[in-house]
Order: sequence, then C-alpha cells, then structure tokens
Amino acid sequence: MNTDLNMLTSLEICAGAGGQALGLEMAGFNHTGLVEIDINACETLVKNRPEWHVIQGDIKKFSGKNFIGVDLLAGGVPCPPFSVAGNQLGPADERDLFPDALRLAKVIRPKAIMLENVKGLFNPSFKGYRDNIIKELSSLGYVAEWKLLNASDYGVSQLRPRTILVAFLKKLNLEFSWPIEFETPAPTVGNLLYDLMAANEWELAESWTLKANKIAPTIVGGSKKHGGPDLGPTRAKKAWAEMGVDGNGIANDPPQKSFIGLPKLTVRMAARIQGFPDEWVITGKKTAAYRQVGNAFPPPVALAVGRQIAKALMPKTNYEEKQEALSYQ
Repeated sequence: MNTDLNMLTSLEICAGAGGQALGLEMAGFNHTGLVEIDINACETLVKNRPEWHVIQGDIKKFSGKNFIGVDLLAGGVPCPPFSVAGNQLGPADERDLFPDALRLAKVIRPKAIMLENVKGLFNPSFKGYRDNIIKELSSLGYVAEWKLLNASDYGVSQLRPRTILVAFLKKLNLEFSWPIEFETPAPTVGNLLYDLMAANEWELAESWTLKANKIAPTIVGGSKKHGGPDLGPTRAKKAWAEMGVDGNGIANDPPQKSFIGLPKLTVRMAARIQGFPDEWVITGKKTAAYRQVGNAFPPPVALAVGRQIAKALMPKTNYEEKQEALSYQ
C-alpha cells in the first residue's frame, strides 16, 4: 500500500502475523517499526509488507528509544497469562508483557496506546490488575479505558471476545468513542468458506455449507508449549463437529471430490475466519503457520478500533479526506 497519505505513525509490539498491524494500516497508520520474537511471524510480516521495518527480538530487551514520539504504541501482548489454557497465572506468568508495554510507554511517550488481550483478563480476579494498569498509565499522564469487544460484531465469522485497552495523553484532551457494532451480521462459516471447501470439487460442499450455519467458536492458536495444531479444547471441538468440521487437526488441503466425513480446516480457511484477506501469506510449516493465525488479532476489529483512535488524533475533516484518498489506492 502507498503510505504517503498515512500521516499517523505507529510502533507495534508483539506483532505476530500482522493482524493488528494490517487493520491499523487500513485505518491510516504508517508503521515505523514492528517488534516480534517469533522468526516465522517475522517472515510472514516481511513476505507481505517488505517495506515494513520488522525487528526480530524480545520485547523485554527492546528499549524503544528510536521510536520516541510516535502517535500510537500498539500490540497484542501474550494471552496465556490470562487465558484458561494458560492457567491464568496473570502477573505471576513470565509471559506477562504488560509491564514492558508500560515501560515502553514511559520511554516513547506516544500520543495513544492500544493493547489487546483475551477475554480472561476481564475476569473479576484480574480487576485489581486492570485497575493497576490504569493507575500506572495515569501516573504517566494518560487517560485509559478497558473494553470487551466481540469480533463477530465487526464482521468476523467467530465470536472471539477480546479485551482492548485504549489510552491517550491526558494533556491532549482528545475525544474518543469506541466503534459501533455493525448492523449486518457476520457471515456463517459455511457461507464464508464454501469456495475453499469446494476448491477440489468436493461433492458434499453445498450440503456442508448448510450445516455450517453459524459463526465459529474462537480460533485457538496455542503456544510453543502446546502440541500440534487443532481447534482448541474439547468443548470447542464439539461445537466445530456440530457444524461439520473435524477440530482434531488442520488439513494440508481442502477435501477431495469423493471425501466422506467431517473435513478439517486448512490454515487458509482459519486465516479467512480470522478476517485476514486471502492475499495475506502465512509463512512457515503447518503448525507454525496455524499458531500465527490462531493467535492473531482480527484485522477488521483492529481497523474498527484504529479508525476511532485516528479520528481522535486527527481533525475530523482531515481524517475523512485521508480515508477517501486511501480507498483509491
């Protein structure tokens, strides 16, 4: 994409496969840097956006000094500390990177901050933790707010509730409002994936589409401590089975013409459910690729929130003119 019109700058931490970065790009942000520790995810970022400044490294060792004054500090910090699968150890989990996000906010002093995590962070047991983050940001001169958003409310074909933190420098006195839910329901899994399931002329593709008449359960990516790729815990797999999908693994290819039984999703199908455009290439072997997809922040949700942040940071008429120009790129 031509970024000449992207007057707002951003630094992304824990960038992963680029779900949040892609959505923010569409909202008008020009990424000055994307930090990610996983080599496969870095290769995905470089493959799709060779012009992006991708930095492979550990956030804990990243100073951020070269990015002082960017408009937005954004990232999807690791979710295992607050997820059921990760035992919800919270701040006791070594993978909790919220302290490092706050450290970078202190160094970089961005105008705005956007951090994403799992629904588990909204559990009552973590209220004190959330409040403490708000308190620490306030001490740094920011006004911040938490919000729980469902991806399905913004066109994504899965529920995928996500906890979002948005903060602005208090002295800027900016007006921000959370994105309004879409009026049109998200497509069902069957309608969304029909062409991919029928790619090898599977004879039962149409009947499968009728059965897969709901949005998906939350796609689960797991971590390096998790085994091979599958669609999550037993409850999730049962929900997938009710829609005609075998959740016990990820397929290399769509079902063949005479296939009988429950088909498995491919990485591309999972990526489409997450809201990635088909042209976004996920690199790496199957397990690594699916993990990138499953752990991503859906681009459409990042776009929806990013637009609201951009509107707050820019005069309304300037933002609307820029978005109209970007639509012709």
